[in-house]
Amino acid sequence: MLKLMYITNRPEIAQIAESAGVDRIFVDMEYIGKGERQRGLDTVKSHHTVRDVAAIKAAVEKAEVLVRVNPIHEATPDYPSSRDEIDATVAAGADIIMLPFFKTREEVQTFLELVGGRTRTMLLLETPEAVERIDEILTLPGIDEVHIGLNDLSLGYGLPFMFQLLADGTVEELCFKLHRKGIAYGFGGIASLGNGMLPSQFIIREHYRLGSGCVILSRSFCDVTKVRHIGIINAMFLKGVREIRDLEADCERHAAFFRDNHEELCAQVALITEKLKALKAEAAK
Repeated sequence: MLKLMYITNRPEIAQIAESAGVDRIFVDMEYIGKGERQRGLDTVKSHHTVRDVAAIKAAVEKAEVLVRVNPIHEATPDYPSSRDEIDATVAAGADIIMLPFFKTREEVQTFLELVGGRTRTMLLLETPEAVERIDEILTLPGIDEVHIGLNDLSLGYGLPFMFQLLADGTVEELCFKLHRKGIAYGFGGIASLGNGMLPSQFIIREHYRLGSGCVILSRSFCDVTKVRHIGIINAMFLKGVREIRDLEADCERHAAFFRDNHEELCAQVALITEKLKALKAEAAK
């Protein structure tokens, strides 16, 4: 089954997610440069802290705590160095540390050396430069997992719709390279079943076709900034995770339809992309 990941720094939400079957609670400390490159987009900018890592670690029992730190950087008056940030994250109890927005082999090597085997490591592959250098990056020892970040990667390529990367073969080629190296991998995020601009069931089946092992439950899966009632949040998680697991069981039984699913996914991506291009052209008039 896919490892399901959900971003939150609220212990009570982490416990609800864990109880529903979410495998990893994702604490997001990345903020350096993120606002600039995602300006004007409706994306989540969490700016969680090391204190949140410790709080989530204390709140959960089985779920792993995944922490996204900042890209490799030196200390400034506004933020500590990567070394200090990673040391503090390890001390707070992180199980997995994620490096975002890297572009070079040297950045990844620095990250791996700073972690020093104290936690598992995950690379967030989300820049065209990193894709271009992925073969040399994957020669480094100590990479436990790679997650392909469709949002920033599509921005880097100038694409109007992030799931074009599923239709054009980019994700498939990266998954093949990771599989060949024996490195666990996943990609993107999903809404609850039946929702999303590209309905999530198409994406889940694509995860199975490509041998992916994890996915992020997106903000739209359960937007706790809009739903305040804890009972309703709990019900949404239980229903949403159960539906995903039921679809996964169906994927295990009927692997033969993956090609048909991929063709339908590509067709839907093409339609959505054309609509987005038309809307952008209309807005520019």
